[in-house]
Amino acid sequence: MADNGDGRKRPVEDLPSALQAYDEVLARIGQRKPALFLDFDGTLTPIVSRPDLVALNSEARDIIESLVRRLPVAVVSGRERAEVESLVAVDGLSYAGAHGFDIRTADGRRHQQKVDGAFSEALERTEATLRRTVEAIDGALVERKRRSIALHYRLVDVPDLPRFHDAVDAALTAEPCLKPMRGKKVVELEPDIDWNKGRAVQWLLTSLGLDGPDIVPIFIGDDVTDEYAFAAILPDGIGIVVADPRGEPGRQTHASFRVDGPEAVVETLRRLDAGDWR
Repeated sequence: MADNGDGRKRPVEDLPSALQAYDEVLARIGQRKPALFLDFDGTLTPIVSRPDLVALNSEARDIIESLVRRLPVAVVSGRERAEVESLVAVDGLSYAGAHGFDIRTADGRRHQQKVDGAFSEALERTEATLRRTVEAIDGALVERKRRSIALHYRLVDVPDLPRFHDAVDAALTAEPCLKPMRGKKVVELEPDIDWNKGRAVQWLLTSLGLDGPDIVPIFIGDDVTDEYAFAAILPDGIGIVVADPRGEPGRQTHASFRVDGPEAVVETLRRLDAGDWR
């Protein structure tokens, strides 16, 4: 029986498959109604070599459109909110972008986590530095966002990785008010404040009136940054990590179940959509 309600992390390979053990998922839900929170990249869509090449396929969009007519659904992404809204393009969803710094609920309410001028100035200085250092490395990509800087290294050759990480570390040393969010082949530099995907999910649950005992939050995500959300919905929620144990042996997670990839995510959503939720 899967149980990550104690807050401890467990190896991904020790988790049951959400599809093979779907009866356990249903048992955890019980008589409650699910509220779904979904990451985007690597969860609803495969990871691609460049973030601008991603696209949501019609099968995934169709199942989300079906789900949103029956359940509260939110997409919680590291991308800018407007960008992920455009990529998903489904009405009736709540969207949290920039790791939760910018939220718009399905009924139009907004939350923008405040970032003061000192952080903005630090980001400006850091971007200028990284344009000189990181962009000089073949395959590295500097992506400036409104409240952060994402540094992608999926296409960087292995011999150049120490140079990439040294440049990132130097930038962080120069601006201690910024913190790194390390994901899959990306390091995102953002203001060092107590806000993340987990805090965003908690805000959505409270604001949408979904924090009662009759609701079970379910978060599905693949990246290290999604661990904040998995932890935030414990002990009563259900975390499903998108991770193939063969490719990520030893990875530790707060999730209770796993699936191998976006296709399995869609199948999990399809099964949830077939439930008799009231």
